[in-house]
Amino acid sequence: MASTPDSTAVAASERSTAVTGRRRTAPAAPGARRGFPSATLHNSRVDALDGLRTLAVALVLVYHVDHTLVPGGSIAVDVFFTISGFVITRQLLAEYSRTGTLALLPFYRRRWLRLVPALLALCAVCLVLATTTSLWSFDGSWQAVGLAATFLTNVFRAADSGSYGGPLAHTWSLGVEEQFYLLWPLLLLGLLRRLRARTVLLCTAALCVLPFLWRCVLWHPDAVHRIYNGTDTRADELLAGALVAVVLARLRQDDPRLRLLRVWAGRLALPALALLALVAWKVPVTGNAGIWTALWYTGGILAVAALSATLVAGLELRPDGPLSRLLGFAPLAWTGRNLSYGIYLWHYPVVRLLASLDVEVGLLTGTVVLTLAMALLSYYLVERPFLRRARRHRT
Repeated sequence: MASTPDSTAVAASERSTAVTGRRRTAPAAPGARRGFPSATLHNSRVDALDGLRTLAVALVLVYHVDHTLVPGGSIAVDVFFTISGFVITRQLLAEYSRTGTLALLPFYRRRWLRLVPALLALCAVCLVLATTTSLWSFDGSWQAVGLAATFLTNVFRAADSGSYGGPLAHTWSLGVEEQFYLLWPLLLLGLLRRLRARTVLLCTAALCVLPFLWRCVLWHPDAVHRIYNGTDTRADELLAGALVAVVLARLRQDDPRLRLLRVWAGRLALPALALLALVAWKVPVTGNAGIWTALWYTGGILAVAALSATLVAGLELRPDGPLSRLLGFAPLAWTGRNLSYGIYLWHYPVVRLLASLDVEVGLLTGTVVLTLAMALLSYYLVERPFLRRARRHRT
């Protein structure tokens, strides 16, 4: 195992003691001084997580084409939330460990460059189709574009007692993520500046429970749309990923607790994935299933967050494990890294477009082919140029 900054510093101190006869205290690495000694060691992309993104977006696509094939396929969005919370928090902690602060404006700029240009391109296409054709699937595009471009689709859906089904209805999840990206760095920076690292970890764990308690307070059969679309009621899924990032940054590489966590996360990752797959296959998450619906919209969301966090931890800590190697298969990883966002953006309007053209035979195949084509165009013509700009502005 390569030596960590801390072990190097200790070795230098011991050499100094041997020469002078006096023991000196070695200077701690910046991350160690701030209580997160491993923060900068866990800051690279994980191929298996990118492969997991591919599986998740494929599940969402199939669900929107024919939800009877995977009644619980919408939980793929829950998995996306947990991955996002983990990745963003890991990046924030690495920056804080290096610099002692978080550069919030550059962070928000990078998020804008990553998400907004491709979204605006989709919005423009929807408006063109709405104004130049009579396709019913693009009725209401002006309102849909306004909500999507301002990341307020989830707010509108949460307040809507019916089922909002505009051409960009799926952007509710982008609203949840963007609102989390807006608030979480501010809150995390406040915690990091005022509290010890251990207390930050405990506060993050406590925050994971609050949305569950809030859902229990809100629960009523008429509150399904409110709970499903609210950032406050879905935050535990993002915070579960954030908690994994805080725990891994907090533990030194030679900490026996990290070794224990690596063993158990590796063992539980595959069962967690299997349980998530079982829910997607058999459980009608968005249907009305009596008592099950009540259980799902209170504790079920937290349970999925815990399973997703277990899976993320296992893939992060066991990159050499069989599941990591499977999900890290190069085509899967490349698709998840580069196309998953475009696939998510385009698949729902494509489904509606083909439905409005009365395509029934080969609907799934047609959706996959057309969505991949649009995602490739989005990546090469829109996303990649702006991603280069985002990298140039990294701090």
